Amino acid sequence: MIVYRAAGLPVEVISMRRCTLLFLGVLAAVSSGCETPDLTLPSEAEMATYFTAAAGAEVSLNGNVVEVRVPQSQRDVRRGGSLWAKVGPYIYLFTEDTRSLFQDFTGLAGVRVVTYTDGGSIELARALLLRDGLTDILWRRSLNISGRARRDGTTRPSLMENLVIWGEDHTDFTYNPRYAPSR
Repeated sequence: MIVYRAAGLPVEVISMRRCTLLFLGVLAAVSSGCETPDLTLPSEAEMATYFTAAAGAEVSLNGNVVEVRVPQSQRDVRRGGSLWAKVGPYIYLFTEDTRSLFQDFTGLAGVRVVTYTDGGSIELARALLLRDGLTDILWRRSLNISGRARRDGTTRPSLMENLVIWGEDHTDFTYNPRYAPSR
């Protein structure tokens, strides 16, 4: 038995059985509102369907992070310089496909895009976008910035620069210093 005393109030006696039942009732009420989240992860075939626009991309699952390896032409990187080396991951990361992947597979913690030169021998850049890295409003802004960079970036390099700045603000990134020296 548990004796409960409140200042100036009479003593109440609660049996252990009643206390246990009360505890179980509260626990059941609290847990009934909590559903176990679906932490399903995509298969390799499912992941590949999300990144069909990335020609030659290799998609794999590393823990609960999807990793997309995308080749970049060394000729294009030479012509576009450090800007092209930096922008590569963001072109593929800030897409409706990535957003859909997060929505469809709640077990994913992030998506990482790694760009490398022809042949895969030299990594140019990598960027990791975490699941909670963008709100709905920021996703819309990301898709706008990325879409404009893809559509008009070759004629207006400032759009590519905007995408790089946005990507640096919202991802965990690294660049190969040989191709994209720090500012």
